[in-house]
Amino acid sequence: MFVAIRKRDGREVEFNDHKITQAIFKAAQAVGGEDRQTAMELTIEVMKLLKERFNGNIFTVEDVQDAVEKILIEKGHAKTAKAYILYRHKRTDIREARSAMMDAVEEVLKETNRENANVGNSPSAKVLQISEIASTNYYLKRAIPPKEAQAHINGDIYIHDLSWYGKTLTCLQIPLARLLREGFNNGHGYIRPPKSIKTAAALAAIILQSNQNDQHGGQSFAYFDRDMGYYVELEYARQEKIIREQIKKLGVEVEEEKLMELVQERVDDEVYQAMEGFVYNLNTMHSRAGAQVPFSSINLGTDTTRGGRMVTQKLLEAYEKGLGKGEAPIFPNICFKIKDGVNYDPADPNYDLFKLSMQVACKRLFPNFSFQDSSFNKSYDDEVAYMGCRTRVIANVNGPAVTEGRGNLSFTSINLPRLGIRAKKDLSRFWQLLDETIELGIEQLKTRYDVQKNLKVKDFPFLMGQKLYLDSEKLADDDIIEEAIKHGTLSLGFIGLAEALVALTGKHHGESEEAQALGLSIIGHMRRKCDEASQKYGLNFTLLATPAEGLSGKFTAKDKKLFGIIEGVNDKEWYTNSFHIPVDYKIDAFKKIKLEAPYHKLCNAGHISYVELPSAPTHNLEAFEAIIQAMYEADMGYAAVNFPVDICKTCGFNGVIDTEVCPACGTEGNISRVRRITGYLSTLDMFNDAKKAEEKHRVKHMEI
Repeated sequence: MFVAIRKRDGREVEFNDHKITQAIFKAAQAVGGEDRQTAMELTIEVMKLLKERFNGNIFTVEDVQDAVEKILIEKGHAKTAKAYILYRHKRTDIREARSAMMDAVEEVLKETNRENANVGNSPSAKVLQISEIASTNYYLKRAIPPKEAQAHINGDIYIHDLSWYGKTLTCLQIPLARLLREGFNNGHGYIRPPKSIKTAAALAAIILQSNQNDQHGGQSFAYFDRDMGYYVELEYARQEKIIREQIKKLGVEVEEEKLMELVQERVDDEVYQAMEGFVYNLNTMHSRAGAQVPFSSINLGTDTTRGGRMVTQKLLEAYEKGLGKGEAPIFPNICFKIKDGVNYDPADPNYDLFKLSMQVACKRLFPNFSFQDSSFNKSYDDEVAYMGCRTRVIANVNGPAVTEGRGNLSFTSINLPRLGIRAKKDLSRFWQLLDETIELGIEQLKTRYDVQKNLKVKDFPFLMGQKLYLDSEKLADDDIIEEAIKHGTLSLGFIGLAEALVALTGKHHGESEEAQALGLSIIGHMRRKCDEASQKYGLNFTLLATPAEGLSGKFTAKDKKLFGIIEGVNDKEWYTNSFHIPVDYKIDAFKKIKLEAPYHKLCNAGHISYVELPSAPTHNLEAFEAIIQAMYEADMGYAAVNFPVDICKTCGFNGVIDTEVCPACGTEGNISRVRRITGYLSTLDMFNDAKKAEEKHRVKHMEI
C-alpha cells in the first residue's frame, strides 16, 4: 500500500508495516498483553487511517505514531495506548538529548566553548568538555528530578558544574602542614616528609595538582606562610650544618657573625628559588587529564615568625618578577590576609609585607585582600581563608568552625532578573516568586547532597584516601563519605541583583537609595532562608555571591528569548555579577565600596568586590592603599583592584598596550591581555562572548 516514509532527519526510506505491529505488540506486552494477532489487526486500522489522511502522499514517522495513538484509544486499548505514549515520549527525550549533545560537541570542536576561561583548547581539554556534555545530558534526562532539571533547562535556576553532579565535590581548603609532616601517597607511592624548603614547595604544588584530580573546583592552602615557615627553619639548620662542615673540611677559621651572614644568604636564595619554582609549577602542572592547571589559591600575611615572614616575602617577590619573560602568573590566586595589630598599621610587625603585597598587586593584579577584622570574620581570629574567586567556609552546624579540611559541596544559582521581570513591578508577587525559587534551589542542593553523601572513600583516592576532609580519618575505603562531607557547605547563589532592581523599581542600587534598601532586603531574606534550611536539615546551607562566568550570558539569552528585550534589564549580553553595581555605571570608587560592602556580611558562602583603575597604579602606592583601607573600614570581607595588564610575549613589556604592536620591541600581534574574570585571572582571548562584552564596558572608578 505504502512505499516510503520520511524519517525525522528528512531522509526517505522504505516503509515497513511490520514495525508498526512490533511497536503495538511491545506496548501491549508492557501492560500484560500477549496477543500478536490483535496487534496485526490494529496495524491494518492504522494503515487505513494513514491512507485516509494522506491519500497516497508521503508521511512522516511522527504521523504514523499519531495514528497509532488514535487507533489504540478509539479501539478501547487505553492501557496499551498509555504504554505506547510513554515509550514514545521516552524515545523522544533520548533523541532530543542526543541531538542536543551532538550540537554541543560540534560547538566544542569548533573551539567556541568558553564555559571556563582557564580550560584551554588542547586535545585533552576538548575530550574533557565533550565528556562533560555527555554527563550533563545524562544527569538532566536520567538522574535529576524532573522539576529541578526543568528549572535548570528553563533558566529559573542554574545547577553549577552539572557534569560532575553525582561524582565529586567542589573545592577544599587543604591541610598542608599535616600532609607535609606526615607524608602522603598520591597513587604512585609514598612521599616522605620533606627536609628542605625546595622539596616542601614542590610537594605543595603536587598536593594541589593531586587533589584537583578528585574535585572540579578550587584547591587552597589556608595558612601557606605558617605551614611553609616550618621548612624555612629546617633550611636554616640544614644550611648552617653544610657550611660548618665545609669550613671544617677546609681547615679555616670564620667569624661566627660572618658564618651566620653566609647562612642567611643561602637561606634567602633557597627560599626564593623554592617560591619561584612553586609559582612556575602552578602555571605549568596540569590536572584533569591535562585539561587545565589546578585552580590554586594560597592565603598568607599574618604569620609573624621568621620563617613565615620569609615565605610571604619571597613568594611575593617571585610573583612580582613573573614567569620566564616577565609574563603575569595566572596562578596561584594569592589572598593576603589583613589584620590590625599584625600588618594593617605602620607599627605592626608585618606592615612591610602588606606594603610589598600592594606593590605586587599594583603590577600583577594579585594579591587579592581578605579582611580578618570584618564584623563577620573577626570572631574567628585569623582563621578565615578565602579561595579562588570568592569562596568562604567557616561556620559549621556539624562540628568545629574551622577552614581547613572543609570546602563547598555544590552550589545552585537563582536568576533574580527573571523574578523581577515576572513580578511586573508587583513587589508582593516578587516575594512570592522569590520564596518559591529559593525553596526549589534548596531542594535541589539537598537532592544533590543525598547523591554525594553515598559516594565512597575509595571514589576519592587522594581527597578521602589521604584524609584531607574533616573527619575522613574515621572512614575506611568502603565507607560512604557522609560523616566527612556533612562539614561542607551547600550554597545557594544569585546573579543580577542590579537588573532585578531595575525591573522592580526602574533603578539599580547604584542609582537609588530606595533600590539599595530593597536590594539589601532581598539578599537578607535569601540569607535568612539559608540559615533556616541549615537548622531544618542539619546541613551548612549558605548564601553565595555567584561568580557568574558562563552563566552571565546564559541567563540573559534565555530571558531575551522568553520576554523580549527590556531596557536596562536584559538589553546587554550579560547580567551583572551577584550584588555588584553594573560595570558600565559611572560611580566613584569609594561610593561603590560603600554600597557593595553590606552585602559581604549577608553572603556568608563567599563574596568579592572590585574597583576598576585605568592602568597599573605602580606610581601611586598611597592611593592604592587608600582604596584597600576604604574596603577594610567599610566592613568588606574580600576585595581586589582591577586594571589592564597587557604583556608582549616577545620581549616581556608590561603595561597598557592599546594596539597590537608592542611599544617596546615593535612586534605585532603577540600581545597577551590578562584580565580578572570572576576573581581568577585569565587572558582575554579565553573569555566567553558575554564576558568579553562585559569587560569592554567596564568603567574606571578612579583616576590614579
